[in-house]
Amino acid sequence: METLMVILVGILISIGTYLILSKQLLRIVLGASIVGHSVNLLIITSGGLKKGSAPLLGEKAAGFADAIPQALILTAIVINFAVTAVVLVLSYRAYKSFGTDDMEQLRGNENE
Repeated sequence: METLMVILVGILISIGTYLILSKQLLRIVLGASIVGHSVNLLIITSGGLKKGSAPLLGEKAAGFADAIPQALILTAIVINFAVTAVVLVLSYRAYKSFGTDDMEQLRGNENE
């Protein structure tokens, strides 16, 4: 199962990289979001499946499940969503101000 997840992460990273290298601003934002989610998937896969009970102090269980990868992923998902929302608002504002979302035209290279 881990091999399948790593292959899926590789596919998502390649799709995100392809979108980041495009010229339209919306594709760049979506590519960065896909790369962020694929890294989250990689972290959760590297955490592995641990069998055991919840890590509570009162129980007398032999093994405990590690909750740190899930906590890291939950925090990363919230941060990724917030950053994507801010960048989408900024890209919308740039589109309204300049009338285009093409990175070559937004670059402002007329003085070079």
